[in-house]
Amino acid sequence: MRTGSTCSDSPGHRLPAELTSFVGREAELAELAELLTHARLVTVTGPGGVGKTRLALRAAAAASHRYADGVRLVELAGVRGPQLLGHAVLEALRLPDSTTRAPEDVLAEELADRELLLVLDGCEHLVEACAALTDRLLRAAPGLRVLATGREVLGVAGERLHPLAPLPVLDGRDGHEGPGRLPAAVRLFADRAGAVVPGFEVDDRNLAEVARLCRRLDGIPLAVELAAGRLRALSVEQITTRLDDRFKLLVGGSRSGPERHRTLRTTIGWSHELCSSQERLLWARLSVFTGGFDLEAVEYVCAGEGLVGDELLDLVGELIAKSVLLREHGPLGVRYRLLDTLREYGAQWLRASGEEQRLRRRHRDWYLGVATWGELEWFGPRQPETAERTRAAHSNLRGALEFCLSEPGEEQLALLLAGTLWFYWVGSGHLGEGRHWLDRALALAPEPTEARAKALWVTGYLATLQGDLHRARPALAECHRQAVETGDDRALAYAVHRQGCAALIGDELARATELFEEALWHYETIGELNSNVLMAMFELGVAHLFQGETERGTIWLEKVREVCEEYGEQWAYAYGRYAMAYAAWLAGDLRQARAHARECVRLNHLFRDLLGVVLALDVLAVLETEGPDPDPYEAAVLLGAAHRTWRAVGKPFCGSVTFNTPHRTGLERARAALTEQEFTGAFELGAALDLDRAAARVAARRTARRAGNGPSPAAGRLRGSALPAAGQRE
Repeated sequence: MRTGSTCSDSPGHRLPAELTSFVGREAELAELAELLTHARLVTVTGPGGVGKTRLALRAAAAASHRYADGVRLVELAGVRGPQLLGHAVLEALRLPDSTTRAPEDVLAEELADRELLLVLDGCEHLVEACAALTDRLLRAAPGLRVLATGREVLGVAGERLHPLAPLPVLDGRDGHEGPGRLPAAVRLFADRAGAVVPGFEVDDRNLAEVARLCRRLDGIPLAVELAAGRLRALSVEQITTRLDDRFKLLVGGSRSGPERHRTLRTTIGWSHELCSSQERLLWARLSVFTGGFDLEAVEYVCAGEGLVGDELLDLVGELIAKSVLLREHGPLGVRYRLLDTLREYGAQWLRASGEEQRLRRRHRDWYLGVATWGELEWFGPRQPETAERTRAAHSNLRGALEFCLSEPGEEQLALLLAGTLWFYWVGSGHLGEGRHWLDRALALAPEPTEARAKALWVTGYLATLQGDLHRARPALAECHRQAVETGDDRALAYAVHRQGCAALIGDELARATELFEEALWHYETIGELNSNVLMAMFELGVAHLFQGETERGTIWLEKVREVCEEYGEQWAYAYGRYAMAYAAWLAGDLRQARAHARECVRLNHLFRDLLGVVLALDVLAVLETEGPDPDPYEAAVLLGAAHRTWRAVGKPFCGSVTFNTPHRTGLERARAALTEQEFTGAFELGAALDLDRAAARVAARRTARRAGNGPSPAAGRLRGSALPAAGQRE
């Protein structure tokens, strides 16, 4: 029984670092800042390459201090279907995607009391969906502001527009003003040229020619940057001359398009022609990626006829030098990204080459490998790194899944990929999106295969964690039936295990115990040992605890601890600590119960796992009502934090009365010890805590108790309150 989340809304902002200097746009930045102070929805519009994203991110960073909950960026280039928009926004906001509710409903509820600036970048291919979601959220959340970018308006009531024009260019007659008063387009060219040719400067000798080139490029930033990248091989005069030739050749084929669109396409096309044949081929093949990717992915996906693997690193470097490819550095090291405009251009060449299907299959194979390797590495000490690597690949995993679901004959691989990612859907809080892909794949591939069996038990697992037993039980029953009929012992073990989870959540404790014991027998018979097996041990231990069989339950929890420590597993171990806390509470050992529960909070916070955190919060809350120094006020605060988190997880306690025992007990005791006003104030204080703040409060509480500071000031004031069921002294 496991779920996860990446919920975090602490103040600050999570915007990508600027890789190059920000040149010009001072007036536009000031105007956009002014709009953001008065309007709740501002849309920056303009043609591709004009700098919408860069301006929006700079404005958002500058305004972040005005929003208590910070700024969040949603990059939409890799979101290919409107049905995934809500999931993408949840992911960007680091909010749970764990319930059966529509993502739009979850967002409306979660953002209702936030003061947040939400940046929706690249709305043009999802205009209707973005408009509908933005309208819904703005109505539900008075403290929300939305800054959108796209090539057209959203058309939402109250929307204020900020059309972004190209950078100002210097008229040739004004060259006498000198380099000290260069307009933005020329300054941008000079800045980017200096990175290509060290020591390059715009001075009286070349100012007129640079100005003419920038004017010819209409001041479009992307076009200017691409042209500056040519200085390694050509002079400014040669660039201008050759670009003029390209305009004469290419403009005739695109007279129906806007002039600036033709300018950018011509500039990109000219940059494309000036690339070597191998660079052009790599550019086209790189277009199969969405979002970021690493060198290993490039070497696997793009190598082949015309491109030898050993040459790819140098070719990647050449495309970076030509401003075609962006180099980024993050927790996973160096990664790359194609600007969406350049990716679209490369995709056209890839389609024309006849290689698109082959490259998309190579792309799919690589990310199936990422998922498979992640599933293997999930059992071991690298679980946090595996979660981060899979998160970084999320956009490309979506692309691979969409390819499998849209290409005839690929349905079985869609089942396999969606099922293999169970560790990510569960461990990183993407239950809703996981269900989306699994449901689509299962509907397309009804044949009784191993891949379908895996997709069925994963679907049942996710649905159980969402409290959706009406969907979980039929899926698991079908998996069980198919496994028996086909002799698939592995699928049978998982089906029985997850049927046990459904029984545990449904408070059928005796039945759950039988199923977990049977599942563990199957696992041992086939030699299976991984995080799922450890979770079966944990769940069996919990089932015994819930039935009052503390000794038998503790035996299984000790097995979980031993195996986790041997293999460096932290994911299942975090839940084992919850169960150990529960067992210590039942035994009256408050010191051990607190230690286990706090460690459960720490580990689950590391994984951004809401269910693990909230179960531990409930145990900590009831522990605050016991012992020689009870603190019912702190208990009410923790109960409020748990209430907020349960709401985010989905169905409270996953629908289980048994799991509700610590929460219910703590609630009764805190209410009995406090006045209604005191309880309400403490509960609301806790309900205002997000995951980060709740975890920090638990850690601070541990430090305070170790220092001997005792309970909160409110507890001293209320120490005379009667609290039942006191345990041993810490």
